[in-house]
Amino acid sequence: MTVIPNIVILTGAGISAESGIATFRGPGGLWEGHRVEDVCTPEALAADPNLVHLFYDRRRAALADVVPNAAHAALARLDRAWSGELLIVTQNVDDLHERAGAVRLLHMHGALKQALCAGCGERFDWQGDLPPGTACPACATRALRPDIVFFGEIPYHMDRIEAALAEADLFVSIGTSGAVYPAAGFVRMAREYGGATLELNLDRSEGSGWFDESRLGPAGQLVPEWVEQMLSR
Repeated sequence: MTVIPNIVILTGAGISAESGIATFRGPGGLWEGHRVEDVCTPEALAADPNLVHLFYDRRRAALADVVPNAAHAALARLDRAWSGELLIVTQNVDDLHERAGAVRLLHMHGALKQALCAGCGERFDWQGDLPPGTACPACATRALRPDIVFFGEIPYHMDRIEAALAEADLFVSIGTSGAVYPAAGFVRMAREYGGATLELNLDRSEGSGWFDESRLGPAGQLVPEWVEQMLSR
């Protein structure tokens, strides 16, 4: 009897970069022209909520100008066709995986098209601008913020991700730097549980040495090739 492997896939900024979305840090350590400390920390939100909200409003609006690429489409195809357990964990806050058709998907760092109430903790789908002081639809507290995991905050779904890694026969990392924890530690966790590990990346990541195999090149080329290989088994 053929055993269908359980797969956990981690995606990072590199998979969306080919769609035109800026990677985490650009030239000079800036994130789309801003220091990360000025737009992606709880302290930044408290000190200058107008700047933080405007930054994410612009990033949310920019999603209308990008489309999923071949790598997103290939993972959605795998999601539809794979009869074993499969989980796509993304560090990205864009919606390109969803728009490509992926369903077995978790956003560990939040999502641009969601708002979070700092008062009651409820989350809401959100499409347009989100000015500071917007009232929560659930509790009316004027404490809605972008549903983004800031530095210093705990990523979402960690229990579910760790449980999936414990059962994974294969862990695949796509387009990640290997520098941001806890995601950078997933490869070691998968190895400790006995899973095989594969890296698909434009360049070697900081954690390349932990992978059984690293394939280097554009995600739009490597991911469809790997998916075809898996589905042709």
